[in-house]
Amino acid sequence: MSSTDGPRGTDAPGADAPREPRPVPPGFPMAERSILPTVLGLPPVAALCVAAGGTGLGVLIDLLRIGTVGWVFSAFYFTGCVLGVAWVRRASLFWPMVAPPLLVAIAVPTVVFLAAPPRPGSGITEKMIAVGAPLVNAFPSMATTTIAVLALGSARILLQPLRPRRVRSPRSGGSGREGTKDAAAAAGRADAGERERRPSGRRS
Repeated sequence: MSSTDGPRGTDAPGADAPREPRPVPPGFPMAERSILPTVLGLPPVAALCVAAGGTGLGVLIDLLRIGTVGWVFSAFYFTGCVLGVAWVRRASLFWPMVAPPLLVAIAVPTVVFLAAPPRPGSGITEKMIAVGAPLVNAFPSMATTTIAVLALGSARILLQPLRPRRVRSPRSGGSGREGTKDAAAAAGRADAGERERRPSGRRS
């Protein structure tokens, strides 16, 4: 019996085998994820509300407790801002990352005026001191929280890329250019061979 009696394609085993599908990573789409792949991220407004809520609550508790911002404000402010950056959608990281300084600049004077307003008839200097003292005391917490939030947001940007990275295979690293050079060299040799044959044909 000849070798052609068998089924075709047996010389290359596995050539027609179906390709295995690529495993789909668990969780939500990258742009909708929080810091955890299986937890859906919050919209940016909701994440800002989380950070602002923690900041305002911390300022209010400390003003009623000691008359200025203290460790309660620092704990609530840090927790709210970090939680907002960790829980926000990957595609909406910008505003929660730049929010910590803005929250201090807005929340602290607002809560001071609402919870402990200046006495009637007080001058501008007394009002400025009433607002400026909590702001000065909040500066170390603001700096620490801002650095932590920027570090966490930058880590999410690096570890959760919105666009998949292109990985070059080692085989195709320089094969394109080398193949083009080889083809050009072969074409040049062929043209040179034809030019050498044409005069010899005319002489004969």
